[in-house]
Amino acid sequence: MRLSRKQLDEFRNFIGISRVLPPNFTEDMIMKAPSNDIMNKLARGVLASYSYDSNPEDRSVANNLRQCVELISRFSTLAAYGYQARRRYFQNESMFIHNPVPEYSTAENFLHLIRPDGQFTKLEAQILDLALILHAEHGGGNNSSLTVHVVSSADTDTYSAIAAAVGSLKGRRHGGANIRVVEMMDEIKANVKDWTSDKEVREYLYKIARKEAFDHSGKIYGMGHAVYTVSDPRALLLREKARNLAAEKGCLEEYNLYRMVEELAPGIIMDVHHSDKQICANVDLYSGFVYTMLNIPRELFTPLFAISRISGWSAHRIEELVAGGRIYRPAYKNVCERRAYIPIDAR
Repeated sequence: MRLSRKQLDEFRNFIGISRVLPPNFTEDMIMKAPSNDIMNKLARGVLASYSYDSNPEDRSVANNLRQCVELISRFSTLAAYGYQARRRYFQNESMFIHNPVPEYSTAENFLHLIRPDGQFTKLEAQILDLALILHAEHGGGNNSSLTVHVVSSADTDTYSAIAAAVGSLKGRRHGGANIRVVEMMDEIKANVKDWTSDKEVREYLYKIARKEAFDHSGKIYGMGHAVYTVSDPRALLLREKARNLAAEKGCLEEYNLYRMVEELAPGIIMDVHHSDKQICANVDLYSGFVYTMLNIPRELFTPLFAISRISGWSAHRIEELVAGGRIYRPAYKNVCERRAYIPIDAR
């Protein structure tokens, strides 16, 4: 279905208006119950939205679409306000509560809400917008998108399903990969004297791969993907824009270090782990670097992922309503050897 220009304008206007949270929501649901973890605050904000919906239990596609669009439009505001509350109550720093600007894109609105002066450049908004698009969905085979299907199949409401997905994404094995990349790069920068030295960088990457450095897991974070082998197209797009932003921010030396890691790591991983599987950089290698150059605090990296992924979750929610109809119920099979039954009195 294609929308007319008038319909598109009406849709954009609805999105912009929906970014403004319901009356008293910020004071009652965010400021009165702050959280040190913004993902926790985001999940609670989603669940609290149920109470502000005049028709939360209607399972029709039209109503669920309306609920999803409202959540998509509000996620950046919920995350930004949760961050401001954290600054005030847990970091003893100033809190800045700006009103959302209906005309702004999601990226522009987010940058506006987290910065004291509310200002941003065109390039900053463009590259954050690209990052959000690249993280929106990639095939549906991820934990949080599956969570939406599983919970929705039980015939529950939209807010319960999306809050469950937020809880999934909060997990360190799912939404926190780009933070691990930035932490790993921090250690490399602290221990490699010459960032332009192929030899020094290679030696330290070997230490990481051999479990002698960083978190001793043997993982070089930001490398490898379950589906992409030759290249991750998301990483290629973000890498190109990251260079432009690095030039604007005076971070080209650091950008070149990331490029060197991208070039050296595949061969090192194959050598240390004796594998012939082709490996490439994934989108996490550059996303954390981009967010850092945008002066976005690390505690907002995973909430940013949620701001992006809510669109994908919404699509999965609608798909389950339209094409599902059966509850997800995994089967179990006992793989233990058969044992003789022992009467209770003889145990």
